[in-house]
Amino acid sequence: MSSIKGIGLAGSGRQKIEWVKRNCPLLTTLKEEFEKTKPFAGVRIALSVHLEAKTAYLCLVLKAGGAEVYATGSNPLSTQDDVAAALVEEGVEVFAWYNCTDEEYFANIRAVLEHNCQIIIDDGGDLVHMLHTEMKDKIQYVIGGCEETTTGIIRLKAMAAQDQLMFPMVMVNEADCKHFFDNRYGTGQSVFDGINRTTNLIIAGKNIVIAGYGWCGKGCAMRAKGMGGKVIITEVNPVRAIEAVMDGFEVMPMNEAAKIGDFFITVTGCSDVITEKDFAVMKDGAILSNAGHFDVEVDVAWLREHAVETMEMRKNIMGYKQPDGRWLYVLAEGRLVNLAAGDGHPAEIMDMSFAIQALSAKYLLEHKDQITEKLIVVPKEVDQEVAERKLAFLGKKIDVLTPKQKEYLESSTL
Repeated sequence: MSSIKGIGLAGSGRQKIEWVKRNCPLLTTLKEEFEKTKPFAGVRIALSVHLEAKTAYLCLVLKAGGAEVYATGSNPLSTQDDVAAALVEEGVEVFAWYNCTDEEYFANIRAVLEHNCQIIIDDGGDLVHMLHTEMKDKIQYVIGGCEETTTGIIRLKAMAAQDQLMFPMVMVNEADCKHFFDNRYGTGQSVFDGINRTTNLIIAGKNIVIAGYGWCGKGCAMRAKGMGGKVIITEVNPVRAIEAVMDGFEVMPMNEAAKIGDFFITVTGCSDVITEKDFAVMKDGAILSNAGHFDVEVDVAWLREHAVETMEMRKNIMGYKQPDGRWLYVLAEGRLVNLAAGDGHPAEIMDMSFAIQALSAKYLLEHKDQITEKLIVVPKEVDQEVAERKLAFLGKKIDVLTPKQKEYLESSTL
């Protein structure tokens, strides 16, 4: 039995999903194929995702393939209640609502896993973590799963290194079509969609401090520069730091950047990126946001504890007055700003990422008897198929190697 805010909200949710459908031709094509072939017939699939219209459409694509689908949120502030209601109307079991407590959030994850699911589609690693800690008895039913995020893959690699991961997981985040497009263009645009709609402030001429220069950080830097921002990168990886310098950005430690930053965006997947020592030197009016999966990158707990006054300045903007009179502003409680204060990545971007999710889940089922490793790179043929289909929908054509060219590339004598 689903547990949501209210089924009466479904009308606007259906409208949102229909808009996504119109702008996700890859997923729509897969849905049509799956309706005929039923690759997931009789399979129970558990999803922990940001429950908004694009992830809802992924749920419906999997259901069209014959799956029993059980979904919950992957962030307490990213579930859209009308979309959750629309999914329930379509026969998906949903356990999620906006602004749930931490206790409710984990109870919903347990509720999904109680259904003995065989495929896990995770966003951040909470389903996998719960299975390996509190609900080990459910692992016997699991064939494998897919992980969507950088943060989730960090957790999976740590588990695998300690020989704790008990079933195979496809690292969707490491597919070329994921990190090149979703992480770079999707994060870059959606982060500033969330910041702009929440603050209604200009980016041009401001110092934009971006913590982390991975694929997501590159996307944020690209967008900030395009809007006229003066971009400052903080990094712990010297190779990425050099790359940022050669891309034309300032690079410095966070405590130095904290003195001059106007906007701060953390996108590292690590904890304690902006802390007490950084708050102490920030400008009055500095705006802090996070684009990493978990709310651990900006130490919001310290701000709550030490502020002499707190005030909600606008929806999704909390102000924290410091003892010396400065105000520091945090967007969306330090949670994922692009989803907690926006609609997430553009539909056309998630069309590719969720096509990889669906095809990777299908790959797990088809190869379950041959898979021996626990961490699986997205098969090259899946990545290539998604890219080729997307090019076709964009009306673009590319060259094809001739037999002579293939022979040349495969020859040891060049």
